[in-house]
Amino acid sequence: MSNVSSGSNIIGIFVSAGADKWYLKSCFVTLILSDMFLWLEFSQRVFVIIVLTCVRCVCADVPAPEQPELFLKKLQQCCTVFDFMDTLSDLKMKEYKRSTLNELVDYVTVSRGYLTEQAYPEVVKMVSHNIFRTLPPSDSNEFDPEEDEPTLEASWPHLQLVYEFFIRFLESQEFQPSIAKKYIDQKFVLQLLELFDSEDPRERDYLKTVLHRIYGKFLGLRAFIRKQINNIFLRFVYETEHFNGVAELLEILGSIINGFALPLKAEHKQFLVKVLIPLHTVRSLSLFHAQLAYCIVQFLEKDPTLTEPVIRGLLKFWPKTCSQKEVMFLGELEEILDVIEPTQFVKIQEPLFKQISRCVSSPHFQVAERALYYWNNEYIMSLIEENSSVILPIMFASLYRISKEHWNPAIVALVYNVLKAFMEMNSTLFDELTATYKSDRQRSGRPEFKSDRVTSYHTKFIYKSHLKTEKPQDKNKIKSI
Repeated sequence: MSNVSSGSNIIGIFVSAGADKWYLKSCFVTLILSDMFLWLEFSQRVFVIIVLTCVRCVCADVPAPEQPELFLKKLQQCCTVFDFMDTLSDLKMKEYKRSTLNELVDYVTVSRGYLTEQAYPEVVKMVSHNIFRTLPPSDSNEFDPEEDEPTLEASWPHLQLVYEFFIRFLESQEFQPSIAKKYIDQKFVLQLLELFDSEDPRERDYLKTVLHRIYGKFLGLRAFIRKQINNIFLRFVYETEHFNGVAELLEILGSIINGFALPLKAEHKQFLVKVLIPLHTVRSLSLFHAQLAYCIVQFLEKDPTLTEPVIRGLLKFWPKTCSQKEVMFLGELEEILDVIEPTQFVKIQEPLFKQISRCVSSPHFQVAERALYYWNNEYIMSLIEENSSVILPIMFASLYRISKEHWNPAIVALVYNVLKAFMEMNSTLFDELTATYKSDRQRSGRPEFKSDRVTSYHTKFIYKSHLKTEKPQDKNKIKSI
């Protein structure tokens, strides 16, 4: 009976409009048979009584004074929602609605004077009828966004046009937030945010644009939007670990954070520490890590004093068993160090480089490689050089051991480059640490490294290649290790 009610609803709109109210172009009438039926139910049997012929015309064919009324009629017509799961039902009716939605999109793009006060509730009603719905459950309880294909929305041919229409409505020069706020309220925003859990990435992309426009137009809704995003993230981290639209919401937040006034409010700082940092703990971090790192860096560029709690938070949640996440953490840390102030670097250098030292010692070569790449960053190198007396003692033991024991020749070559850099920074301290390390090993009775006696072919090759590029005094120092 859903199809029956759909057909009768549209018929009712056209009948109430009255054929005499439609302006007909020149001296002929364009009639389109849309297979619109009027159904009557009798004794639980449905019979087709009559086929109605409807007159369809474009708003451009109507005199300007009558266009706003026709615009409202078409909005009412598009409130009817069809079942796209049944691919064979109401085909012509679906096509008719798609065509009407296209007309509405074109009309709001080029027309002026159509946004009367009566239009606002009709627009919101039409959009609400089409986009607000219960999202279908995932086809698989073990759905993996990185591996599985998302479930695409069956009604996208209509939904896309509705979103397109709504975005152009919000962006119209005639749009008046003072009128629209009566209809685009907290309830509307709450339902909009729930749709971000849609598996269809196309819909989430449109939702991102819509929410961004609403945030920009309605000042009274900004705090509410931030609070609800905060609630979504907390539920995601501590309860469900499932929400498809985290990346899109973080992308919106990146723009919002960029516009925060200084000094930052306490609520914004709390959001950073209590919500954004714990987001690093979820298993699906790779799906939104780029957007999350961008938000973190935006905060630090706004207020450098937040650097210490952010880095300590990352160190607290540092992954212990997932090498892929470790690589992501190292990449984010480098982005943070790119914008860190020297005064803030001093506060966190010890715990930071203790963790970097552990990463350099990782048997997983990608983790070790990513950590050693820090020494290719000029700004980070300048910070390390200024504080080499603190950092070199932390890193030396790990670097020495890796140069003798690591299984990957590429890592060994990178370690030699780091050792060379440290020697050039502070040769005196380097010599002292070398002598101390050797004497400690002898006192503890630990055997010398196998590679001190017999160097593998690959390490020997890399070692010799490295020495060719060194100054004579550097060669002697490296050989003495």
